[in-house]
Amino acid sequence: MPTEADKYPKIAQLKSVDALRARLTELGVALPLDDEIQTAAAGSPLAQPIDVGGFRVGNRWCIHPMEGWDANRDGSPSDYTLRRWRNFGRSGAKLIWGGEAAAVQPDGRANPNQTLATPENKRGLAQLLEECHAGHREQCGTLDGLLVGLQLTHSGRFCKPADHAKWAPRIAYHHPLLDEKFKIDPANDACVLTDDELETLIDDYVAAAHLAADVGYQFVDVKACHGYLLHEFLSARTRPGRFGGDLDGRSRVLFTIIDRIRSELPSLMIGVRLSVFDTVPYRTSREVGQPMDYAQLLPYGWGFGVDEHDPLRFDLAEPIELMRRLVAHGVAMINITCGSPYYVPHIQRPAIFPPSDGYQPPEDPLVGVWRQLDAVRQCKAALPDVPFVGSGYSYLQDYLPHAAQRAVRDGWVDFVGLGRMVLSYPELPQDCLVEGKLKRKLVCRTFSDCTTAPRHGLISGCYPLDEYYKRIPEREQLVAIKQKLGEG
Repeated sequence: MPTEADKYPKIAQLKSVDALRARLTELGVALPLDDEIQTAAAGSPLAQPIDVGGFRVGNRWCIHPMEGWDANRDGSPSDYTLRRWRNFGRSGAKLIWGGEAAAVQPDGRANPNQTLATPENKRGLAQLLEECHAGHREQCGTLDGLLVGLQLTHSGRFCKPADHAKWAPRIAYHHPLLDEKFKIDPANDACVLTDDELETLIDDYVAAAHLAADVGYQFVDVKACHGYLLHEFLSARTRPGRFGGDLDGRSRVLFTIIDRIRSELPSLMIGVRLSVFDTVPYRTSREVGQPMDYAQLLPYGWGFGVDEHDPLRFDLAEPIELMRRLVAHGVAMINITCGSPYYVPHIQRPAIFPPSDGYQPPEDPLVGVWRQLDAVRQCKAALPDVPFVGSGYSYLQDYLPHAAQRAVRDGWVDFVGLGRMVLSYPELPQDCLVEGKLKRKLVCRTFSDCTTAPRHGLISGCYPLDEYYKRIPEREQLVAIKQKLGEG
């Protein structure tokens, strides 16, 4: 049955860089694109080292952190988790940004199988790092220039610590649209974190940073993106007290954590992954995505990085001011992303095939790619001395390296981050730098199975392309789920 997405040409149908350029011209957007993939020997800008916080990172490829979905119930890594981390190392990327979203409190997990950054899992965190290092030595022969961190998180509104099917939200404030979408009673304040609970949470973030440093991670990422707790606080204008209101209040939790880590662990580098713009939540549907009705909420006070008079448009003025403050507080690097996979997946993760809790794409996903790359370009122009990691490249598929090279060469970004692409094709960075070509059969085609699976309590992975995941029992379960949803 044809879908709305069929009106957009798939990347695999664009047979050359010029064909991609022509499609971008039709869409009225422009992306930086090289004509060919360059190897390190041929002078690829992606092979150039760069200084980050006094450490010389060996190249410009970065592996994004991905939410833990396959750990054991006690937060320790399973064989699936360890395999992913070995693949991170085998990628050849020299910046492993957090690798894993590790929850600093058991109740702060987004699913019952998320990794924990708690004392009980110290050995598990060490195993992850060991596997990453082993994979990198296997691929590159040395750990020279490799910078590995751990992402620290609390899932906030999207907590599911005990049951894959049961929300247990802890929120910064009541959001009129998100409360409606995720069935939170706006009169129930029991799920709103109190100031005292936030003080405890801050302590837990700092304790997790100590743990990461003890294990041997070179930096921590204080996660502030994708609708999770510290990101949600950045729009908490209606929250009373010291942790809401103006930007000083809304960022107080974030900066208190950062300042404490800097004070207690001066040799541990800090990064922040930040959603620099958001938008109105979209309705879950099998039809073309539509924003929830916000007409009665103007001026819109529930977003971050958006125009309050037209919240479907982003406005980077406040995010750039926040980033200036982050740098002043000692943050060494910033990883730019946007939106949330829970309520605006087409913004956060452009794809031609939607996840099961999403909707048909309301635009050609290439527009979403351009939106993200251009936002990073603007941030880099405003803060030229700050190392930035960019997101949103995976949908470019065969032409990801062409855009990555040119974006770095033209100064749009310092590092090119890979997320879901690494699940299907972890060796992509190494193949580009050494061989100058891709293995097309491994290139992620954004089928969104890696999102649909964990939404239904299964482990995440690339079921269509990774031979390892093709053979596990969960693949047949996923096929049945998609057939029931009318996708298969």
